[in-house]
Amino acid sequence: MSDVSPLPFCTAILVAAGSSRRMGFDKLAATLGGKSVLRRSLEAFLAADSISSVVLVCPDDLWSLLDGVDFTKPVTRTDGGADRQDSVARGLAALGPETRFVAVHDGARPLVAQEDIDRCVAAAIEYRAASLARRVTETMKRSDADDFIAEAVSRENLWCMETPQVIEISLLRDAYAAVAANNLLVTDEVSAVQAIGAKVKFIESRHPNLKITTQADLALAEALLK
Repeated sequence: MSDVSPLPFCTAILVAAGSSRRMGFDKLAATLGGKSVLRRSLEAFLAADSISSVVLVCPDDLWSLLDGVDFTKPVTRTDGGADRQDSVARGLAALGPETRFVAVHDGARPLVAQEDIDRCVAAAIEYRAASLARRVTETMKRSDADDFIAEAVSRENLWCMETPQVIEISLLRDAYAAVAANNLLVTDEVSAVQAIGAKVKFIESRHPNLKITTQADLALAEALLK
């Protein structure tokens, strides 16, 4: 008999329903090392041992880009909403009753490492909520309204948010219910959880995990792959 306990059922919600206004075309459909950005994001979660299933929040035309992907785990699709939190809410509505943890990931982060996904899920199992992030290493400044430097900002204990953000399902549902009840607009799951006073553990990413937002990001991701 194995001494290793089975991992709690964790479903990844890949959010891929944005407008890509800054790219001028759908960045999830852009080719990166011979594969679409969306396919690379999905395959990372299919490969992660801690992920049991995937819900892909995207339109039909993006789903069609996944022909030929080996779905080694259950993968379902649902349409997105008007903004990110609406899209995540639709992903939550598509979850099966067996889900205990949810790993919400921006589909536009195609370089996320399997190892980092698993580390983040392990931390969420321990602390109820965890997010990949990277420490701020650059010199930070705050400007005035006219973009002139106003003051220095200490980078001590400052982090840049990444995804996945992995949260116990009951906690995340409570958080989004509070967001809806108070008419709040949040940009990520950590903000929703913070709104109800819960703590979130940072897990420092060990691999590049940039978000594709501009053509320059796409070129950088290509270089990192090589």
